[in-house]
Amino acid sequence: MIEIRNATPEEYEAIADLTLIVYVGGGFVETHSPYVDQLRDTAARAEMADIKVAVMGDQIVGSVTIAEPGSPYAEVAEPGELEFRMLAVSPEARSAGVGTALVHEVLKTAYDRGDRAVVISTMPDMAAARRIYDRAGFAPVPERNWAPVPGVELTVLKYEIS
Repeated sequence: MIEIRNATPEEYEAIADLTLIVYVGGGFVETHSPYVDQLRDTAARAEMADIKVAVMGDQIVGSVTIAEPGSPYAEVAEPGELEFRMLAVSPEARSAGVGTALVHEVLKTAYDRGDRAVVISTMPDMAAARRIYDRAGFAPVPERNWAPVPGVELTVLKYEIS
């Protein structure tokens, strides 16, 4: 069973380790990139965004950062939208529904808040994550695609809440 809940400060180091394994170890972010510091600093993220964890047994197997528009961790969210970032699922827990459960938690959070949409920026190489987003009903918004640094193109996806 997958439990989704708010992260606690005692879990920040484990969340940082997991996020780095997924993003740096997975080849999505270069080791020397300044983004590595953001991925590592879960405590700073938790001060400005919500951090959710997925737990199976006594292990953290996933996490996600949820950011409100206008906050430092919301890069593409507009008013009335909720943004999520840094979705990470342990390699050992892949195909167990962890990523899907975390995305559904984000959608539930947005619905409960009364938001009209949820947005995410994703990389073309993140095929497994993209399958989750596509199955959940996210659609590309090409006019909002962007590049945080030259050579790194991000695709913006949006889920309309009805």
